[in-house]
Amino acid sequence: MQQIILTDYEQTPVLQDVAIPEPKEGEVLVRIAAAALNPLDVKLQRGQAHAYFPLTFPSPMGTDLAGMIEKTGSLTSRWRAGDRVVARLDPTKGGAFAQYAIVSEDQLVLVPEALNFNSAAGLPTAAGTAWQALVESADLQAGQTVLVHAGAGGVGSFAIQFARGLGARVIATVSGDGLEIARELGADQVIDYRSEDFARRVTDIDVVLDTIGGDTQQRSFDVLRSGGKLVSTVSPPEQALAIAHKVESAFVFHISNAKRLSELVKAMGAKDHSVLIEGVFPITSFAEAFERQASGRAHGKIILTF
Repeated sequence: MQQIILTDYEQTPVLQDVAIPEPKEGEVLVRIAAAALNPLDVKLQRGQAHAYFPLTFPSPMGTDLAGMIEKTGSLTSRWRAGDRVVARLDPTKGGAFAQYAIVSEDQLVLVPEALNFNSAAGLPTAAGTAWQALVESADLQAGQTVLVHAGAGGVGSFAIQFARGLGARVIATVSGDGLEIARELGADQVIDYRSEDFARRVTDIDVVLDTIGGDTQQRSFDVLRSGGKLVSTVSPPEQALAIAHKVESAFVFHISNAKRLSELVKAMGAKDHSVLIEGVFPITSFAEAFERQASGRAHGKIILTF
């Protein structure tokens, strides 16, 4: 089978032919139909995530996948060959950017026929992070106002939809084509960060979702109401700033959770939610897909197909 391999930090990922693995007890072999790139893949390649996810080389790449079960290992009782599934793999082991992957049976979630594989593959990390940040960390409530930075990005595009579904008022910072995308996703107000200073446009915000970090994160403290919450998916906020502004702050470190992923899959069908896809690339065009992800300018998810 073909698989994307990283030979060392800061090296160009390569497409290699490797043997198809065999599932062991409690595992299944998934024939992958689609996989999604994430900012984490770029950080792993650059060695920026080594403290959290140290890699052993050569290292297979990719975490988010969707496809059909090809074979099950011994004592695997829940799943059968032909089941449509989605999963997130351990970032230190990777393996989603391949034609086949071994997945622990307790990490699999069933994909309904109404949800295509490209959309399903886009859910695990980005949608999971948005949900974890807004619902589990910030406890966003109906009637509150949330400011979502980079609203047309992978996490941001889901955050707008989840916040809207919860009954919150949504403000999003975006640029270019992202302005119309954010509106279509349900943002009540959009701010072009290239021509407007969000800190001058909004105030008394209940929750800020920071997906950018740096100066944007620091200035976001100024727009929160007293007692508001800043949640970052990029870097831990400065507690001194939180205390000075009389607000709460938190860093969301995404943790895979099959139960959460199952709820997100259901939400895609039960609610007016969708997966924003920037582009779909065959695995042979991985270099182009990875370059687009690394640019930081992608609107939504970048998908690989096999």
